[in-house]
Amino acid sequence: MKGLSFSIILYLIFFSITIKASSVLLPMDAEGQQNHLKAYGITYWALTKDYKVSWLLNYRGGSFLLPDAAEIRRECQIRGVTFEILSDASANNILEQISSPSQNMETVILEKAPKIAVYTPKGKQPWDDAVTMVLTYAEIPYTEVYDAEVLSDQLLLYDWLHLHHEDFTGQYGKFFGAYRNAPWYIEQKKQAEELAASLGYQKVSEEKLAVARKIRDYVIGGGFMFAMCSATDSFDIALAADGVDICEPMFDGDNSAPNYQASINYNNSFAFKDFILERSPMVYEFSDIDTTNDRINKTIPFEQDYFSLMDFSAKWDPIPTMLCQNHTQLIKGFMGQTTAFRGSLIKSNVLRLGECKINGEARYIHGTRGKGMFTFYGGHDPEDYQHRVGDPPTVLDLHPNSPGYRLILNNVLFPAARKKKQKT
Repeated sequence: MKGLSFSIILYLIFFSITIKASSVLLPMDAEGQQNHLKAYGITYWALTKDYKVSWLLNYRGGSFLLPDAAEIRRECQIRGVTFEILSDASANNILEQISSPSQNMETVILEKAPKIAVYTPKGKQPWDDAVTMVLTYAEIPYTEVYDAEVLSDQLLLYDWLHLHHEDFTGQYGKFFGAYRNAPWYIEQKKQAEELAASLGYQKVSEEKLAVARKIRDYVIGGGFMFAMCSATDSFDIALAADGVDICEPMFDGDNSAPNYQASINYNNSFAFKDFILERSPMVYEFSDIDTTNDRINKTIPFEQDYFSLMDFSAKWDPIPTMLCQNHTQLIKGFMGQTTAFRGSLIKSNVLRLGECKINGEARYIHGTRGKGMFTFYGGHDPEDYQHRVGDPPTVLDLHPNSPGYRLILNNVLFPAARKKKQKT
């Protein structure tokens, strides 16, 4: 009987601990999490398993609160993600603290894992892509799409679209000046021309414009679009130059339209206004939107190249707050073909999520178009300051807590949020 009683006591102790441990917290502050990037992967994985997840905005760096389940704990252990087991009372205390009107915090419910598409060309490129690298590292699944899929309306199958390092203007990335004799450039130009012809277009610029229009329509219809580096300004330039030939003969075989700058329609662009196009094919730049040259001429020296995330009201503006969740507000800058956006050329209805005050530029911006939303993020690789063509890809095992990469993953998760009317 004594042995039986002891077993019953042990069972009751274990049972009482189990019922009190009702939640798993993935802390996202600087000290509390050993792998911030994979924590997003755990959250996405939990959504695929039909668990509801609470995103605790501005609480310990934007932590995630999940139901307590053996498979969630096991998955965290396998992936090396720090987690804390909370009793029901502890979880409720945190939620009460967050709900207090005096706290700039909010609880957002994530309900369904978004279907992710990455617009990227087939085959190996002479540069890598930060988004596909971090999605792979975080173990978040995605589908690659390119021009044929976009033009056949397959974007309708996806909730979130990333635009890979891309040139939507048909000028082959403005690589002509430095790389026109490089085998990879010659081959990519040939492949682009063959693809455009197979899709029924005489010019690559015409085919890329058609793709940009489809992506525009996807956003207007309610899609979420994220772009980095040259996919940001080249996308807007292509839309603004709709119907105007801005390509020189080495790009499309005929002359550009005379005085084409006067025909640019800024109403068509998502984020930028009043920009001046770079006409020379020898200059590695699309327009004056980009501020890369401010690094080259040392207006912004390396040691001062940081950008700060903006503060938003979590309760009144949860979307920009979600997009800015991080364990630090000051993030090291990094270059790209399009490094950052000149502040004077950003439309007034576009939110600046991250800014560098030294020269009034924005690094990270967000806006709405129709029923959908877009986010533009300047630079190429958040953990490689001056990534060059042909450089090896970043090893994210060396940067599991990267704040610059966290901004990408914020964008991946926010379409999963339960829709709440935005107050402003």
